[in-house]
Amino acid sequence: MADIIDGKRCAANLRAAIAQQVARLQEEHDITPGLAVILVGEDPASQIYVRNKARQAQELGMASFEHRLPVHTPQQQVLDLLRRLNNDSAVHGILVQLPLPKQINSTAVIDAISLTKDVDGFKPVNMGLLLSGGEGIVPCTPLGCLMLLKNHLGDLSGLRALVVGRSNIVGKPVAALLLRENCTVTIAHSHTRALAEECKRADILIAAVGSPHMIKGHWLKPGASVIDVGINRMTTDNGKMRLVGDVDFAEAVKVAGAITPVPGGVGPMTIACLLLNTLTAACRQQGIPTPALSG
Repeated sequence: MADIIDGKRCAANLRAAIAQQVARLQEEHDITPGLAVILVGEDPASQIYVRNKARQAQELGMASFEHRLPVHTPQQQVLDLLRRLNNDSAVHGILVQLPLPKQINSTAVIDAISLTKDVDGFKPVNMGLLLSGGEGIVPCTPLGCLMLLKNHLGDLSGLRALVVGRSNIVGKPVAALLLRENCTVTIAHSHTRALAEECKRADILIAAVGSPHMIKGHWLKPGASVIDVGINRMTTDNGKMRLVGDVDFAEAVKVAGAITPVPGGVGPMTIACLLLNTLTAACRQQGIPTPALSG
């Protein structure tokens, strides 16, 4: 049976390390990292995410600024708010909760966030810095995936990694991070032929496609480390809803060497890495050395 990679425990360790650094910033530099979150509309899942982010930021001693706007808010109002937050010295990181209502162009909104406050790491410049080996802000979920892998495996150099999914949010940036760790990386997607055969070759498999139980246990290389980014809602036989990943966990746990559960795997690390990015942004904006932290 595979080892279960405990994302909750790793996230708790990372948050504890962040809290120490936040206290140090306050004591030595009189700086409190500030995170501003914008939520447009009343999507239930987004409300939960925003509430968790704000609560955890406050628990670590950070300043939290929530901006909840009605679902019919015009795009210009969001852009005006971003302009004010960009110029607010108490705000070091800005996150706009996605998805946005149809009247708001997500690209225009992301473009309007200051590069130094882009704690989601979604701006094209930050993506370019990641791909070119520069020091940008790394997207939260890919960063969390990498930390979970390194916590479990240590040195990743020379391992063969397969990323199933090519999104700008997870697939492409996590592939770039794995390349930085000297992995041999393949990206698979909807047009990949013989996906099962690609999976069988991988020492590391990261699934990020949003398709429930797509990756079967018998597709895996025995002993592989599996990071399941997928969060899918499925209806059970008794009519209840439950969250499942992109990997068929019940099958995969019998073959893999290690695997993240859903929920309780990547999700907690995503929020912890958002707070880490806020700390990093605060340090960089003030010209203070950035602490190297891990879960």
